[in-house]
This record gives sequence, structure tokens and C-alpha cells, in this order.
Amino acid sequence: MQRLAFSRRLLQAAVAPGRAQSSLSAAAAPVTDNAFAPAPKMPPFDYTPPPYEGPRAEEIFRKRTEFLSPSLFHFYERPLNIVDGKMQYLFDEDGRRYLDAFGGIATVCCGHCHPDVVEAIVNQAKRIQHSTVLYLNHAIADFAEALASKMPGDLKVVFFTNSGTEANELALMIARLYTGCHDIISLRNGYHGNAAGTMGATAQCNWKFNVVQTGVHHALNPDPYRGAFGSDGEKYARDVQEIIDFGTTGRVAGFISEAIQGVGGIVELAPGYLPAVYSMVRKAGGLCIADEVQAGVARTGSHFWGFESHGVIPDIVTMAKGIGNGIPIGAVVTTPEIAQVLTRRNYFNTFGGNPVSTAGGHAVLKVLEKEKLQENAFVVGSYLKERLNKLKEKHDIIDDVRGKGFLLGVELVTDRQKKTPAKAEIGHVMNHMKDMGVLVGKGGFYGNVFRVTPPLCFTKEDSDFFIEVMDVALSKL
Repeated sequence: MQRLAFSRRLLQAAVAPGRAQSSLSAAAAPVTDNAFAPAPKMPPFDYTPPPYEGPRAEEIFRKRTEFLSPSLFHFYERPLNIVDGKMQYLFDEDGRRYLDAFGGIATVCCGHCHPDVVEAIVNQAKRIQHSTVLYLNHAIADFAEALASKMPGDLKVVFFTNSGTEANELALMIARLYTGCHDIISLRNGYHGNAAGTMGATAQCNWKFNVVQTGVHHALNPDPYRGAFGSDGEKYARDVQEIIDFGTTGRVAGFISEAIQGVGGIVELAPGYLPAVYSMVRKAGGLCIADEVQAGVARTGSHFWGFESHGVIPDIVTMAKGIGNGIPIGAVVTTPEIAQVLTRRNYFNTFGGNPVSTAGGHAVLKVLEKEKLQENAFVVGSYLKERLNKLKEKHDIIDDVRGKGFLLGVELVTDRQKKTPAKAEIGHVMNHMKDMGVLVGKGGFYGNVFRVTPPLCFTKEDSDFFIEVMDVALSKL
């Protein structure tokens, strides 16, 4: 009944008077409120999408309700029908332009429909869309070589998967096979996927079903904002040693963590934590796994991989999202010695290393280099973070601004002393921002953190527009 009622509300909103018609204007139509100034003006952009002649949002939502899993959720009171994208912008069914500050959940790095990436995909699809890794194809080998060149130390052997979840599943299995141990240590508030092993490593009840999950211990999260020890990483690390001493045989398979927790609300790990923990885990015979699904591929700006800012070299690195710019692809990178464990039996992935996906992924790395997008993420991301901190001084509801490059989090609270999560308020702000032409994500255990993860081609002008829109939206509370 609730779903039916929502569907009715959606249909009513979709046909309400004043809805934008199919004008295909490249700029967002300003939304005004009698109590506030008109919406800020979006930066100019030299692209107009072709006319959209497909089904409308209400029809798509009806089919989604009837034929797709009820587990699928969406943002906004009136879900958007996004039909076109170009670089840092998205367009809805009416041709209205939106600044994309979410990047498909930290996935689009080069920009939507980047011509170089599209060309590589199309050219490969014209030759052969799929064969099998049982045959030779240069696309997978070339991309693996290019990825290996981005890795430190002896991390040079690549196994391709279809997603970050698959990559993390494989990494956990490799660690268990290589060490002969079963125990894995992960961090509370971390997210590593929603399959059997990764759901066990994930440590938020929001993302865990009541299924068998064994052999995983969740350590204290070294969260400088909400954690018990502030920014003292070594104090948090003591909990890992206690888990090894009191919760295992003294030997473990491995430790897995993100350098910056994405789904958990863009939480940076306290300084000094990873070096201390890596040392402890290795003394206990375990392997150290860096989950770079969201923090990797130049997104943090200062480094290509998130773990590099902590001065550590993992034994296994997992990645997805940004390496494909939206193409379904993931990867596990490890050392030649550790990689040998997969030869003990037959291990195979039908679509891992698909020629279209790997050709597109290779093009992504070339674009990142050619357009200096890592440098842009550092420069513009730092500028955007500085402006967000100034906005924090103006609005008491903002209590923490964190992250690096274009992996930024803005935590909203209703009480700064108690750090009470502003769960309802963030939804109102998101809807107002969408009405003014800005799309942004949210996350965190309490769902009260803005996740600002735009394409890496985001500009200072885009950042200024983003700040102006957020300022107006917060003023509406």
C-alpha cells in the first residue's frame, strides 16, 4: 500500500501544473521561492542533448515498481529520469541540465561519455565484443600492464572481475588460501560489498542480512570525528592487536580496509593507523588488503591510490568503479608469489577481462594522464573543501567537512555538542539542491553525510555553483 501511495504521488507530481516542458534548454531552469533569492546561475556549458523521445519518468517508475526488485531505492521525492550525460553534467527527460556532484557513486572519473573512452569502447565492440580469456586478446593484456605500472612495489599481477564486490570476494579468498588461516579483520563502519564474504567484512547493520557470516572480526574504527581517540591512529590500532591476541589463534588471514570509507560517510582513517596495523597483521602471518574501489584511481588527488597517503604498501589491492568510468569492471592486483595460490585449482571468471571493458578501462588511464585529472582533483578538490569549511562557519547544521580531492564528506547534525545526525534535514536539502540543478549523494551509518564525489573534470566554477546552491538550500531549513 505504501508503494502504491508513493506511485500515485509520483504520478500527481509528474503532471502537476508548472512542470517543465520539453524545451531542451541546456541550462537548468531557476527555481524561485518568495522568501529567498533566485537560484544561482549554472556555469555555461557548450552542449545540448538530442531530443528525448522515450518513456516518461512516471511510466518508467510504474514498470520499475512492477518488474524490478523492491529492494531498489532512489533519491528524491520525485525520482529523476536521467537520459543523457556529458562530462560533469547530466540531463533529464526534458533536457534540463544538472551538475553531477555524485559521479554515479564515485564511479565516473573522466566525465560522462568522454569521447576518448567512448571511441575505445565502440572500436573494440566493432571488432569483437566478447570471446573468452581462454583465447588471447591484446586489450586485457594492455590494460593489465597499464594498471601494473600504477602500482608500487611488487604489485604487478592483475585478475579482472566485474565489480568491486567480486574483487573483494576474491581478495579475501586469496588471503585465506595463501596463509592457510580463516580469520579476517576489517573495520567497523566499513563497506566491502554485498556477497557472502564481503557482507561478512562489511560492518554496518544497514547492509547486512541474517545469513551465515564467519571468520571476520570488526575492529574499532579510527574515525577522527566520532571515534574515542580522535586522530590518534596508534591508539585505535591497539584494538587490532587485542583481536589477534584474544579472538584468534594468534595467526590471521588478513586485514582489509578502505583508506577513506565511502559508504560509511567519507571517513578518513586517523594518521598513523594503517602503518601500525599493517605491521601487527604481518607479524601474525596475515596479508594486508587495500580496498580502493572508491578512494582509488586519482580521486583523492594527492595520490593515485588512497593507501599511498598513509605510507604503506598492501599485499593485495582491489579496485572497480573509477577504473571503468562507468563500465562494469573490477580488478585484484597482487604480487606474483601470492597470485600463485589461484593455480591450485581452476579459477575462472567468464566476463572478467572482457575486451570491451578492458579497452575502455585502458582509455580511462590514458585520459587521466593526458588531461591531468589527478592534479585537477587535488587543486579543485582542495578549493571546494576550503569553500565547504567556510560554509560550515555560516551554517551550524554542518559539523564536519572531511576527505581529500574529489572524495569529500559533509556531515550534518542538529546539535554540534551531541553530534545528533540530521537525518530528515539532509533529505530536504538534497531535494532543494536538485531543484536548483545540483545532484549530490549521501551516506554514512546515519544517512546524514553528503558524499561529494564528482567526475574529476569538475571545475572551480562548478565548485562555486555547488557552494552557492548548497548555501541557498541550507537557508531553506
